[in-house]
Amino acid sequence: MPNRQVIVLGLESSCDETAAAVVTGDKRILANVVRSQNDAHAPFGGVVPEIAARAHVTEMDRLIDQAMTEAGVSYGELSGVAATAGPGLIGGVLVGLMTAKAIASVAGVPLIGVNHLEGHALTARLTDDVDFPYLLLLVSGGHSQLLIVEGVGRYRRLGTTIDDAVGEAFDKTAKMLGLGFPGGPAVERAAKAGDAARFAFPRPMKGREGCNFSFSGLKTAVRQAREKLGDMATDQDIADLAAGFQAAAVDSLMDRVAHAMEIFTERHGAGGALVVAGGVAANQYLKTSLTALSEARGVRLVVPPPRLCTDNGAMIAWAGVERLNAGYSDPLDLAAKARWPLDPDAEPAPFAGYKA
Repeated sequence: MPNRQVIVLGLESSCDETAAAVVTGDKRILANVVRSQNDAHAPFGGVVPEIAARAHVTEMDRLIDQAMTEAGVSYGELSGVAATAGPGLIGGVLVGLMTAKAIASVAGVPLIGVNHLEGHALTARLTDDVDFPYLLLLVSGGHSQLLIVEGVGRYRRLGTTIDDAVGEAFDKTAKMLGLGFPGGPAVERAAKAGDAARFAFPRPMKGREGCNFSFSGLKTAVRQAREKLGDMATDQDIADLAAGFQAAAVDSLMDRVAHAMEIFTERHGAGGALVVAGGVAANQYLKTSLTALSEARGVRLVVPPPRLCTDNGAMIAWAGVERLNAGYSDPLDLAAKARWPLDPDAEPAPFAGYKA
């Protein structure tokens, strides 16, 4: 099927964004509509699964109509319908997947069940023409992983978190510091006015072999420092805590990425690309640090635009294009998956659970 003929509708509903997009095989994003649920979850300082699922039910049909109208295509012109089939909050995943099944059945087009993480992994091929293989740093609220992307559906995991994902650590730190939700942008804003050297926070896993991550101990250190300040903590204290946490988290990430670069070079030769994906990729402090590391190692750094790093329908639609072109589609009885590792053959990581 030639790329120029492919038009895919993509649906995303794995967490707290409801999204629909239409993308073509020649890499045009005809529509990309996202409805955030931040206001609904803000009072709780985190995502509430039941609230998220109900919001997806309420918003999905409207967003699909909007995306199809903006794209100026009919259902009969679609080459396929792609939807996140996992991993994620299962109630939300079911909303998008069941909707995609209905559209695929009525329109008579293939259904493509997309691994949400593969959506992030392949976005750089939509935005920056990255060739296989490449190194991927996937950093989000639910996942922190380093993988070699060898092709569509072919991933080799080098490292994963053994406890908290880095985005989760940002969110929980923001909650402890009273900075609001979503936590990642809130911590980054506060850190700009802070002194990162004031608190001697640990750099978990730094200097160890391998590429695994850990952020639970860092989060605990921030909590203990905040408790010592008590009720007399000033805005400057909070900014210093935020800056110290961010610096420690990014230092840990840099150490792990450096190890992964060495492994990638051993397997595939020097050069190549480092792709950063997931919501935390929007953090400018992280991007600056990765830029310096990549330049020092002679590696091309690729960070898609922020709107395509956070959860969105375009990444799912593009993954659908890639999978359709590779000859993949799915039956209408495809099951939703709360857990779905990109590399099912990777060795189990201690305490990682679904985040592996």
